[in-house]
Amino acid sequence: MIIMDKLDNDIIKSLNENGRKSMRTISRELKVSLSTVSNRLKRMENKGTIERYIPVINYEKAGLDLTAVINLKIAHGKLIETQKKISKDSHISAIYDITGDWDSLIIAHFKDRKDLNRFIKKVLSIEFVERSNTQVVLNIVKDEKRFLN
Repeated sequence: MIIMDKLDNDIIKSLNENGRKSMRTISRELKVSLSTVSNRLKRMENKGTIERYIPVINYEKAGLDLTAVINLKIAHGKLIETQKKISKDSHISAIYDITGDWDSLIIAHFKDRKDLNRFIKKVLSIEFVERSNTQVVLNIVKDEKRFLN
């Protein structure tokens, strides 16, 4: 396990502002050497703290106007196998194991209600998916993808 210090957090915060920011720019901002920033980033990448650098997409501007939160009940002992199968669908941005009355929670994005309807019917046809409960998101108050510490 890697323990992050203030400098690691500051480097990540700087990248959160602009993931394409150069190491040289970060080193100037934080008043540390370029090699320090480079070594810290390499260490965090090698340890898996930073997994990858990806764009943050605005789903609505990408034509996916409908976000849904979907709970699933999955047959006992078949959770991981079923989630792996479901997770391959491109609509899904997150899938979680959860506690409570449901086994799995999915966050997914769709073009419209028809797109959501097709997805739900497809998921319900998958072996070991017993039932679902779908909630349509009306307003997104916060959906932060960046690390905030």
